[in-house]
Amino acid sequence: MSVGRPRADTLDVKEAAARIRENVAKVIVGKDEVTELLLVALLCEGHVLLEDVPGVGKTTLAKALARSLDLRFQRIQFTPDLLPSDVTGVSYFNQKTQEFQFRPGPIFANVLLADEINRATPRTQSALLEAMEERQVTADGETRLLPRPFFVLATENPVELEGTFPLPEAQLDRFMLRLTIGYPDRDEERRIARRFQDTNPLESLEPVLDGEQIFTLARMCRQVFVSDAVEGYLIDVVRATRKHAGVALGASPRATLALFRGCQALAALDGRSFVLPDDVKRLAGPILGHRLIVSAHGRLNGRAGIDLVADILRDVPAPVEEGTLAGG
Repeated sequence: MSVGRPRADTLDVKEAAARIRENVAKVIVGKDEVTELLLVALLCEGHVLLEDVPGVGKTTLAKALARSLDLRFQRIQFTPDLLPSDVTGVSYFNQKTQEFQFRPGPIFANVLLADEINRATPRTQSALLEAMEERQVTADGETRLLPRPFFVLATENPVELEGTFPLPEAQLDRFMLRLTIGYPDRDEERRIARRFQDTNPLESLEPVLDGEQIFTLARMCRQVFVSDAVEGYLIDVVRATRKHAGVALGASPRATLALFRGCQALAALDGRSFVLPDDVKRLAGPILGHRLIVSAHGRLNGRAGIDLVADILRDVPAPVEEGTLAGG
């Protein structure tokens, strides 16, 4: 256990987030924005899909976040021969007790890294994604609740396509955010080499918050004010995805709720008690882009969902009355 954690009655979302970012930054170099968006998903009890090439620090980032929050971390390497029971757990007959017992799978964790999720068969993918949505596992007719908080960080390799099973659109919709980490710049890469030269800083990382405090922060985020003007703008952006010429199928009401809650969390992380249109603009791409089915014409023109969201943000007018936005 670490020292110096804030008491529950003195928690402040911005201060707590700064503590977590500072702690993660002891291990991860130059990815503060990615860390902040992971915190947005965590505070909204959402899940994140990281689409990036191997070796950019996805596993290290997930471990650093878990250790910073004193949470149990598990990693699953998804492969074509992975079975659903390898993820959720299996019942076995105990010779000593002469009874069947359940051996929990790695999904019974607080932070789960599902590495290369698109390499598993659809059946195994569905087992994970059902647990993500329901936050429970059903085996042998018995339902077992997953620990809370429960946060899935799944990864995909966007380069290798052989031997993969791409996630269907309905399953992509289960992820609140899709992010990329990206390669470090030259200075960051030098700092990484020096930081890991002698030891792994992850080994000495101490937690700064715990799971209960995360729940408290999440409740505080739900109290952030969203004006009628900003709410209308947010809904107009989502609805515009269903009318855009380059979109075959737009974002669902689940996406509306994810964007609404995400903007509340982002405002709280910034120390504000109200949501701004800029919060909507910042989160629209990561939250809506992967939920859109691009039309055949759009694909032929090399357009991706996030590109169409950028078009929509340019077309939909944002409210500008600051007093109204802040509830004043």
